Amino acid sequence: MNLTRLMALGTLARYGPQHGHQIRRLADLTNVGEWGGVSVGALYRELRAMEGEGLVETIRTEKVGRRPARTVYEITGEGQMELQSLREQAIKPTGFGPDALGVALTFAAEGMDPAELRDTLRARRNRLEITAVELAAELDRLTARGYLGVFQAAIMRRGVMHYEADVRWHDEIDAVLAMSPEPRAALLPNGASEARAGDEPAAPGSSAPKADEPPET
Repeated sequence: MNLTRLMALGTLARYGPQHGHQIRRLADLTNVGEWGGVSVGALYRELRAMEGEGLVETIRTEKVGRRPARTVYEITGEGQMELQSLREQAIKPTGFGPDALGVALTFAAEGMDPAELRDTLRARRNRLEITAVELAAELDRLTARGYLGVFQAAIMRRGVMHYEADVRWHDEIDAVLAMSPEPRAALLPNGASEARAGDEPAAPGSSAPKADEPPET
């Protein structure tokens, strides 16, 4: 999913012809590179690529004073169709992306020093809290200046809520780890035991047969 392309095409469709610096400035003002996964640094390269594909076209070049000449782009009919496709791809999914932390805690926490694990998670938690506070302050600033529409403000608020929820989760897991001497034991489901060597883990949602149950014939 090319979110940089989605952002650029959406901006051209909404505001009309723009040069790359204007689109870049909007990206910086909304901080979309931080919360939206947009590769702001690749914006100019993406505009040139889209021009080669016929999604945008150059309508003029502007030069003000000693500033470098700037190419003004306009979205084409093909670009409008691409925008519609990207928009649908972005809006429809409801799942979450890859969870590196989840994989690490589920499969690789065993053997890690409990104090080191708690310190690492606490540091992560503190960084998330700072990010939430900074994003909320940025939201207030941009809203006060009238830079954000209803959707932009709502999405930034959603980002703040995600960070705040993650902070609360870190507080909960820290309390769990505080009561267990071993990280692996704390992260196992209630009543679960370690898998024995040679055991095949059951697939999610399935139940393993009991030891005294005869095999099916």
